[in-house]
Amino acid sequence: MPLLGSIIKSAIEFPSRIPFEKFRRLSPAQTQQATLKKLLRNAQFTAFGEAYDFGGMLRKKNFIDVFRKKVPLHDYNTIHQRWWYRTHTGETYVSWPGKVKYFALSSGTSEASSKYIPVTSDMLRAIKKTSIRQIFSLARYNFPREFYEKGILMLGGSTHLQYNGTYYEGDLSGITTGNIPFWFQHFYKPGKRISKERDWNTKLDEIVKKAPDWDIGVIVGVPAWLQILMERIIKQYNLNTIHDIWPNLFIYVHGGVSFAPYAKTFDKLLGRPITYIETYLASEGFIAYQTRPGTNSMQLVLDNGLFYEFIPFNESNFDFEGHFSPDAETLTIDQVEEGKEYALVISSCAGAWRYLIGDTVKFTSKALSEIVITGRTRHFLNLCGEHLSQENMTRAIAMLEEQINIEIPEFTVAGIKYDTMFAHKWFLGTPNDIDGIDVESVKALIDQNLKDLNDDYRVERIAAIREVIVEVLPLHLFYDYLRKIGKEGAQNKFPRVVRNEKLTQWEDFIDQYYQSQNK
Repeated sequence: MPLLGSIIKSAIEFPSRIPFEKFRRLSPAQTQQATLKKLLRNAQFTAFGEAYDFGGMLRKKNFIDVFRKKVPLHDYNTIHQRWWYRTHTGETYVSWPGKVKYFALSSGTSEASSKYIPVTSDMLRAIKKTSIRQIFSLARYNFPREFYEKGILMLGGSTHLQYNGTYYEGDLSGITTGNIPFWFQHFYKPGKRISKERDWNTKLDEIVKKAPDWDIGVIVGVPAWLQILMERIIKQYNLNTIHDIWPNLFIYVHGGVSFAPYAKTFDKLLGRPITYIETYLASEGFIAYQTRPGTNSMQLVLDNGLFYEFIPFNESNFDFEGHFSPDAETLTIDQVEEGKEYALVISSCAGAWRYLIGDTVKFTSKALSEIVITGRTRHFLNLCGEHLSQENMTRAIAMLEEQINIEIPEFTVAGIKYDTMFAHKWFLGTPNDIDGIDVESVKALIDQNLKDLNDDYRVERIAAIREVIVEVLPLHLFYDYLRKIGKEGAQNKFPRVVRNEKLTQWEDFIDQYYQSQNK
């Protein structure tokens, strides 16, 4: 179908040929001001809007300042207990107009129990709109016309959602995939039947069976599970690389977790380099995506149902476990600075208001509103002032992979008591032969890498952080553990930091595994 490829490529490239000066462009601050005004106007007659007098706010010239002063910051527990729980019984106009038909189940990587994130009709439309924009951004990449005829494999949750008589619940990827536009059905794989499958391993088996029948150009999903899928396909058909079966694979669209630890393993599965495009599609909305080649940053979506605030991620605003202060300082997009770390706060067309989604970001270009995700508010270590971010940890592991030519797609870290002081305990998951790994060398390299990356860590290693402990584990243990706790597949990720009872459960699982091996 070469004509179809030509038509699609021409349609995608057409907007990029129109000079920007033809459009009246608002500044990021003006765009966000208009976005918040629209959100407040739409929600002013909801229970939430009436409680905080959104109608009165809209009459104020400084309505953004009034909004930030009157509406409290929320995490999931506070907004759910005060507002969202009412929508579960079918009550309408709680924090957004109309009835909430869908709830995205999300544990993130910080909470033990599932969160029920409302997904409104307006949010679904916003996600579709941003998804189309991302497709049009491909005009900036030099892909051949034939590429636009290829299939797009999206490895996500089941589209067969649970219905309790009032609403549907499921993984966000299952909700959005079940609502994809008709014109996309031609390209979408694995198709409606396989997408409905709820058992993760059965779904993977079905995709492996169908793999030879598809001509895939784009793969989409969380790195860990796509890696497992590609390994299964390669093994099943005795291939050297995934390009032996999908020669036209050009793009991998990923998100939700840093890709750096997986890069080395992915390279071995590919016959040639492909283009990696990062997206920031959270359960709370489509927040950002990579719009151009030559960067690892993503551009915030400023005009599509999301208003952002940014909390400086420091000890004044967060405690040592990542809980925010009710009086935490927030900044708007015109007040942020490049290179500084912020916790992201959103207000949305799904009825989230001043809601901390749990991610931390850093602006790489304020002019372009481009960010990178640096971690989670609760996935950092600061036992004694070391201020070790997830970004530091991920970079240290990526450096280690290059230094000793090892693959470490998964890892997690715990801060523990050690004598009268502290220690960091690293759990590293590798597909390599564990017996051939010198743990002492690994420990020394991680330690030195972190000293090079983080001055605070280097200082605290002199006295307060007495030891670095490393345990190298078979990679499958990380995925076996996720399976055991019901978090296998789709958008589930292994947490990069484990604390308290989660650490105890993880260590018990490891002990049980080795006990079973020694029987």
